[in-house]
Amino acid sequence: MTWDLAYKLAALFAMIALGWGAARWRLLGSAEAQRGLAQAAFSLFLPALLFRTTAALDVRSLPGPLLLAFFAPLMLWALAAWAWSSRRQRRALGDGAGAAAAPGVPASASAPAAPAVWAVSMSFGNSVQVGLPFAAALFGQAGLQLHLAIVSLHALLLLSLITVLAEVDIARAAARDPTSTGRRTALGPLLLHIARQTLIHPVVLPVMAGLAWHLTGWTLHPVADSVLQTLGQAGVPLCLVLIGASLVQHGLGARPGRLVGLALLKLVLLPALVGASGHWIFGLDGLPLAVLVMAAALPIGSNALLFAQRYRTLEGEASAMIIISTLGFALTAPLWLALVGPGR
Repeated sequence: MTWDLAYKLAALFAMIALGWGAARWRLLGSAEAQRGLAQAAFSLFLPALLFRTTAALDVRSLPGPLLLAFFAPLMLWALAAWAWSSRRQRRALGDGAGAAAAPGVPASASAPAAPAVWAVSMSFGNSVQVGLPFAAALFGQAGLQLHLAIVSLHALLLLSLITVLAEVDIARAAARDPTSTGRRTALGPLLLHIARQTLIHPVVLPVMAGLAWHLTGWTLHPVADSVLQTLGQAGVPLCLVLIGASLVQHGLGARPGRLVGLALLKLVLLPALVGASGHWIFGLDGLPLAVLVMAAALPIGSNALLFAQRYRTLEGEASAMIIISTLGFALTAPLWLALVGPGR
């Protein structure tokens, strides 16, 4: 790893530390005020970034085999993480909806959206804050263009899938709860409710709107483009500050040692699966394979915390996974580069 990349990782930790200090000395206000900042990041800054990205996205120019080799195993990985977490939740809490948390299990782990939060915390890589400078420094312009193709669909596909899983789990839990006033037992109304909640989600809606805008053939007015760009850029430092603030409020969550193992799965097993898919199934080699593997080897991105904060579930665990995986990336990235890096 180059010194330039090491400095960038140090800058990320510095901003997280600033968030921790600001929350520690109550510079960010109360816990509710911090939730307001998180809501602004998830409902304003992130949608601006997603809309601007997808409005300029030319789907026809994207490298199909590379994207399939990356997203097919990634989506299966996210589904497996969700299924694993759902099974653990049923074992710990029982099959009855609304069960109290078992001893040693955080209260938020009983929330219906907990498996989806685990899924995003084990699969959503930091493809922008770490991935972009990493790809540019190591692979040059050609590699950066391939990485940008992955970035353009990353949030759209992964967060959309996990949002659907979260909303399905929430709707099913409400349907099973006899005390719920919003109970929906018929299949038709239940599916409509899930579809509506997914469509108006602050991740899915701006992506769909951006794609619709692109289909019109119109370009964004320079003023609108500047506003969206500024809002999107503001979300990056805010997310990092919120990670540090979340650690003050929630700590590292339950059983932080277990989180180390989960982070290592993301940093080691996922890139191995993606690399095997790219090489043995899609026939990729050289620079495309290197970009593919390093994109899968990235640490967890800050969107995992925003997702957890939206559903008020496992926020401490999501923050801890981001920090642990970013520290681990400094150790695992050189190993992956030695296997698939430039010149291999």
